[in-house]
Amino acid sequence: MVEHNVRCDHTCRDSCAMLNEALRRETASVRFYETVYDDCNAPEVKNFLGEIVDERRTHILKIIQKLNELHARSQAMDGISNSFS
Repeated sequence: MVEHNVRCDHTCRDSCAMLNEALRRETASVRFYETVYDDCNAPEVKNFLGEIVDERRTHILKIIQKLNELHARSQAMDGISNSFS
């Protein structure tokens, strides 16, 4: 079993360290699969790898969307908090 050595420190405010790490790893994964895809000569395998790349890109977009939601929520809460000051 693989140990991930990534722990949530629960100090996030307008972002999430765990989602940022997931984004970093997904991006590295896409780069890896793109390299393998470029080097592949077998059409069946190349198509399969292309599907994996597309799925991983979808994951990246979902992570970015969630990070943006967290940031927007934090800004809204800051605005509410500042209105009482």
